[in-house]
Formats: sequence, structure tokens, C-alpha cells
Amino acid sequence: MPIPLVNLRKQYAPLKDEILSGIAKVFDGMQLFLGENVQALEKEFAQFCGAKYGVGVSDGTAALHIILRAMEIGPGDEVITVSHTFIATVEAILLVGAKPVFVDIDPSSYLMDINQVEARITPRTKAIIPVHLYGQMVDMDPLIHLASKYNLRIIEDACQAHGAEYKNHKAGSIGDAAAFSFYYSKNLGAYGEGGFITTNDTELYRRVRMIRDHGSERRYYHDLVGMNARLDEIQAVVLRAKLPHLLAWNKQRRDHAALYERLLQGTPVVTPVVNKDNVHIYHLYVLRAPKRDELQAWLKEHSIFTGIHYPVPNHLQPAMNFLGYKQGDFPVTEQVVSEIISLPMFAELTVEEIHTVADTIVGFYNR
Repeated sequence: MPIPLVNLRKQYAPLKDEILSGIAKVFDGMQLFLGENVQALEKEFAQFCGAKYGVGVSDGTAALHIILRAMEIGPGDEVITVSHTFIATVEAILLVGAKPVFVDIDPSSYLMDINQVEARITPRTKAIIPVHLYGQMVDMDPLIHLASKYNLRIIEDACQAHGAEYKNHKAGSIGDAAAFSFYYSKNLGAYGEGGFITTNDTELYRRVRMIRDHGSERRYYHDLVGMNARLDEIQAVVLRAKLPHLLAWNKQRRDHAALYERLLQGTPVVTPVVNKDNVHIYHLYVLRAPKRDELQAWLKEHSIFTGIHYPVPNHLQPAMNFLGYKQGDFPVTEQVVSEIISLPMFAELTVEEIHTVADTIVGFYNR
């Protein structure tokens, strides 16, 4: 049997009746946007994250975009982040007219190299976006110190970090605001698109809520130039059905990661490193592997499906040519992206499937 990178059918089966019943109630009431399910989810997921406020939005890109807008970051401003992230992080910065300023990544965790950040701060810097990539949080304490020192905002890109922890604080509770994606493959995913914003700042919360709904607090009265980025009720039903299971699903992913780690010992691959004080949720299980492309082809021949997250860093994407970066600017990032491969990882993955994946990798290197 093929082993997929993600298997949504297995997750859906036990939740099917609850989800379909909730969707039927939405259709009966025909309150399709920002109704009781969205409002309940906003309270429930904010509480889960340990944040004071939560706002449901249309997707993770919109979440980042709205936060930047609410902070009044725009043309002439700079935002520090990493090139090794999904393009949405960078798109959001560009969409408000600001300039993304990249730093390289740590070679073991693949997260922002904190030691490079201060040197990139200029009088134009307004914010730092640490990306909690693959399910592990960035070392936040040094960033909070820099933000205080230079009067900067911290925006957590938590789009892959639902339930990840740093020093007993969950993603979404440490920065000035955080953006989450509920894309279908996330640890907490919608059946379509969805996103979320958390913050502890009352005024920022008010502005975020307005911007996601055309700059309005009262229908047809508009105090800000906003956008249409509302979370719909159907996706909120799905997410509320899934949320009570998220901690258990994350624990299953950690168990799977531990088994992969044990079975892959003695091979040339480099398994994920968990930083001190972190609880990893393994949104993705990412190896560094010699002969990566050959390995990926070998696994596919054996009906094991993998991914590369991400093959081209943002500073080398054609869409970013105008930023003026070039090959060699971020050597760790460029080396890492040539070697990484994401193995099958989802809560319902079986022990037998993990053994099959690991045995196939061992077989590749023992040929």
C-alpha cells in the first residue's frame, strides 16, 4: 500500500458525523460568516494558545498581512525574517510595501539564526518575524530583548506551530501578535482555507478585527481601509471538531518522530534536532539526506511519498529578484535546501508504515 506524506481520510473518519452535523446546522441557520462557530473558535483557540485575544481570518497569508497593516508597517519600513520559509511570510511584508530583510538560519534547527539579527537592524526596522518552522519555535528570549532594546514589534509566524512550546509558553502567546494557518495539511487544518491571529494587545486586536472585515466595526460604517479576510462558519465547525484532539495528535507525532529517530540511527541522514526548552509538534518530519534527489526517487519507486519544504529559498526566487539578493548570500540556507526531505508524518501513521519508510531508506544507502 502507498504511504502518503499526509492522510486526511484517516483523520476525518472518526470525526465525520460530528463535522457533518455541525455543517448541517450552519446551513439550517444560514449564518455563513463570523457566526457562533467562528466566535466560539476565536475564544477556544486563543485560550489553547494562552493568548488574550483571537481573530479568525481567511488564511495564514492574510493573518500576516493584517497584522502588519494593523501595526501600520508600510513603505520605507523594514522587517527582518528568514529566507527559508514558505513565500507567504515574505509576500505579506511586500504586500504592505515594506522591505523584507533576511538573516540566515541555524544549521541544526533550520530556524532563524538569532545571532545574526542585531546586525541587520537599521533605523528603518520596524518588526521581526521569527518563523516557527516545521513545528518548532524559535529561541524567543533574545528576540524579545532586541525588540525591547530597539523598540521593535515581534510577529510570530506560527503557521506550522499549532501547540508548539518554548519554555512552557505556546506559540502565539509570546510576540506582539502571531499568525496561524489552518491550511488542510496543518496539525490543525480546515477542509479548505483558514487562518488565525492571536495577540494580548487590546488596541491591536481591535484594529485586526476591523481590517479583516473591510475596516468596519459596524456594517456599512468603515473607519479603516480594510479587506475581506473573514473565516467562514463551515471551516470553524471543522476546526472546532478537531481542536479537542490536537494535543493528542501532536503527542502521536512526537512518538512517530522518536521511532523514526531510532530506526534511522546508523544511516547517513541527519534527523531533526529539538532545541532546549522546546516542545516540537512535527508538522513536518524533515531530514537532511545525502543524495537527496536520488533518495526521493527511490522512495517514490517504493510507493512512499515525500516532500521538500522548500526547494528554493525566497531570496533566490524569481519573484524576489528585485530585492537584489544573490547566490551565496545565505550559505547555510542554500546548503540546507539542497539536502532536506520531508518524510510521511501524520498522527494516524502506523508503526508498520514507519518501519517500512525507515527500512526503505536503509536499503537505499546499503545498495
